[in-house]
Amino acid sequence: MDRGKNYEVRDISLAEQGSMNIELAERRMGALLKIRERFAKEKPFAGLTIGMALHITKETAVLVRTLAAGGAKVAIASCNPLSTQDDVAAALAKDGFAVYGYKGESSDDYYRYIDAVISANPNITIDDGCDLVTRLHTKYPEKMKNIIGGCEETTTGVIRLRAMERDGVLRYPMIAVNDNKTKHLLDNYYGTGQSTIDGILRATNILVAGKNFVVCGYGDCGKGVALRAKGLGANVIVTEVDPFKALQAALDGYRVMPIGEAAKIGDIFVTVTGDKNVITVEHMKQMKDNAVLANSGHFDVEIDVHGLEKIAKKRRVRPFLDEYTLGKKRVYVCGEGRLVNLAAAEGHPSEVMATSFAGQALACEYLVKNKGKLPVKVLELPAEIDDKIARLQLEAMGIVIDTLTEEQKKYLHSWQEGT
Repeated sequence: MDRGKNYEVRDISLAEQGSMNIELAERRMGALLKIRERFAKEKPFAGLTIGMALHITKETAVLVRTLAAGGAKVAIASCNPLSTQDDVAAALAKDGFAVYGYKGESSDDYYRYIDAVISANPNITIDDGCDLVTRLHTKYPEKMKNIIGGCEETTTGVIRLRAMERDGVLRYPMIAVNDNKTKHLLDNYYGTGQSTIDGILRATNILVAGKNFVVCGYGDCGKGVALRAKGLGANVIVTEVDPFKALQAALDGYRVMPIGEAAKIGDIFVTVTGDKNVITVEHMKQMKDNAVLANSGHFDVEIDVHGLEKIAKKRRVRPFLDEYTLGKKRVYVCGEGRLVNLAAAEGHPSEVMATSFAGQALACEYLVKNKGKLPVKVLELPAEIDDKIARLQLEAMGIVIDTLTEEQKKYLHSWQEGT
């Protein structure tokens, strides 16, 4: 491990490769770079510290640079023990950023790194999963007096924040960036769909075509995973607890059934629910020999890997693939049951993260502009900011769209004219 005054990374000598990967990501993140250009001129974060708990990837590094261009001092820790790209962490450290993380972190290091970010006394927090916010509220309440507000990236994190709000313990405004259309309808759907399949393929090199591919959860992430699996020729099965989402899956052409039934016939299983023990040991006992399990929910609680380890013989057969022997049968778990798209692959494509991180950047600016005016609640960004992000991305893609005429605008805002 390499340590400096304000960093702890695996190997600082990886910085050159990390810088090249960040450069490649920047070339595909035009929307965020447009925001960076403006931030560099206006300096909306001058004198402020932004503390982050995010996946330390090349795309996140582009966000870090964007916030710094806006005048912010930035400190970042990993939000998942297996998601850090070590070369990117090294590059950020070499550039002088406070960065703490390495791929394969212990639980102790994970929380020690979050504590290091908190020790930087952030004025704004950016979270992916709500661990930074939770740690502040439970361990360091005195550190919250100078916090303007925060932003949350994931569905799981927003669920936790709404629970905090409901319980009356949330202490500062939080913007649910996850709820932007340009986040959950792009990042969750297109990003998770592609990157989850990518992670499974890198971990296993399995043929998807012809397999019974079980998707547990049919939210935006589940829809994306199901679509990509279908595109590769899989027979997709969906399990759900929400009647409307189950109906959607059925109308989209997928078989819908309880996980207890799907467990018996599935070849590949992916959990994307945000809940715990979606696939239990009892389900795994019913699975076919050579079944493959992967999780794309934020935390490693959806597949009961801990329960499996108590009853099965474990063997690491590939870098991100563990074999568990249950009597005469074997099941395989990708990425230790953690986020497979980051544990076994590189996460979402840069083009997708351009819109998600544009949302983070503009949410931070919105917090600063509205300092002291926002209620202590979980909030959404105004729709016009979300639309601005979409327009920036269209511009980056070279796409031009129509605009309403004055006559059309008047018609849409009136009630007198009918048939």
